[in-house]
Amino acid sequence: MASYWTASSLTEQFPIDLRLDALLIGESPVMRRVKQTINIIAPSDVPVLITGPTGAGKEVVANALHLMSGRAGPMIPVNCGAIPADLLESELFGHEKGSFTGALNRRIGLIEQAEGGTLFLDEIGETPLHVQVKLLRALETQTIQRVGGGEPIAVNFRLLSATHRDLHQDVAEKRFREDLLFRIEVFSLCMPALREHPEDIPQILRIMEQGDRGGTMLQLTPGALALLMAYEWPGNVRELRNFHDRAQILFRNRTITEEEARVAMVPHLSFPSSTAAQPEPIEEALPVGAPDLKEMLSETGSLDLRTMLQRVEVKVIQSALELSQGRVTHAAEMLRLKRTTLISRMQKLGIESDSL
Repeated sequence: MASYWTASSLTEQFPIDLRLDALLIGESPVMRRVKQTINIIAPSDVPVLITGPTGAGKEVVANALHLMSGRAGPMIPVNCGAIPADLLESELFGHEKGSFTGALNRRIGLIEQAEGGTLFLDEIGETPLHVQVKLLRALETQTIQRVGGGEPIAVNFRLLSATHRDLHQDVAEKRFREDLLFRIEVFSLCMPALREHPEDIPQILRIMEQGDRGGTMLQLTPGALALLMAYEWPGNVRELRNFHDRAQILFRNRTITEEEARVAMVPHLSFPSSTAAQPEPIEEALPVGAPDLKEMLSETGSLDLRTMLQRVEVKVIQSALELSQGRVTHAAEMLRLKRTTLISRMQKLGIESDSL
């Protein structure tokens, strides 16, 4: 009779290494499953694709996989979205002297620097297609060629990748190579959003406090803690860290109430005005230059809401770009959007920016 491994039998076969409890914070069921997965796949040399939302801790998972792998070499992290597309190939594969304008000396690439260790490509979905081709060949042959080089160079590295994007959708839209996705996704490990394991928030806050030199313990009332555990945390653990740091500055050496926790959850400070604040009319909340909606409805008897909302969206995005001097990343932060989401909306609406 054939036998099959279940999740419970895998846990018994591969008990969780105690070191993982120090590397990954959380004892919730979902975090225990993450640790179990890391414990099983870390000792192998196969590529792992780490998925999950921004700020959830994908690099922490990569560090845990490397430390638990037993590989003697270093872990070399690379943020593919932070390196200009025309420089990423040279950064990863290196270049020979004189291979292009400005190549005054030979440069050893990051893949070679990861010899005997781990290469961690964060936001691999941002990698240009021509670099994806070279990366696929490096994984298949375990050799690379520097830009401008001739002879192939043997390399020994393990690839860990991370993304918050849906790479299968990117494959369908021809933005990511399907053969490379198959090569990097031998195992897939999803880091959950903080809202999926809010019961770990108290422990995460305690660990943050232990890491603060000279920091005092963050005391929360039951109501304040309940507020944190009910919040969606779109920025995940990174947003929780911001809350912790603001609360330490605003309410040091005191027990934080629910109302004070609400204050610390937003990045801007608000001060009471001398006169009572009045609700802002909807028309006044629209961008400057927006038409009088009541007048339009009374005159025409109907209104194309979709077109109107699109015009408002264009105005809001343009205002954010002007305030951020055309920097898309800064504008996305102002609008509480992912950078890729804002770029997609700009392209759809025909909005241009020099930073693109």
